[in-house]
Amino acid sequence: MPAYHSTFLGEEDRLVGNVSLLPFNSQFRGPTYPSTNDYDIVEEVLDLFRANSFFKNFEIKGPADRLLIYGILFISECLSKLTKSTNFKEATRILNNLSLDNFSLPGEIGFPLSSLYLPPSNKNEADLLRSYLSQFRQELSSRLLKRIYTDDLPSKYWLSFTRRRFMNKSL
Repeated sequence: MPAYHSTFLGEEDRLVGNVSLLPFNSQFRGPTYPSTNDYDIVEEVLDLFRANSFFKNFEIKGPADRLLIYGILFISECLSKLTKSTNFKEATRILNNLSLDNFSLPGEIGFPLSSLYLPPSNKNEADLLRSYLSQFRQELSSRLLKRIYTDDLPSKYWLSFTRRRFMNKSL
């Protein structure tokens, strides 16, 4: 059974390296523009995370799949940080710090998927990709918290995926 791919494969309008900068609705500042519909790339990453986390191999069919991979790996990192938190307020603080931490871009030392991603061609594209991924990480962690914490306690159905490693990689 193959892994689930992005439904936004044909909608690449802005590319940096070989990563598609897809629009999504966000409450955070950044370079993305609002999506025209309710289902955006952030919702898709959240929907496909649990199903795709069982796969060790993933065939990349386009630039939107690269953004999907990055989102799934970021959710895995978020869930591993949330094992220590007990309530919504503490989890919010932990994920906000994780979202705003400095992170590596494709082509830099420390980026785990350098073989799958092309580096940005110049400094302007690198800055655009960094700000886009920062906004993507903030929005993803915000929506993840809303799904995990329906009450003040985390959902065991989400936290059971803390030990799963998609493609045997981590950010």
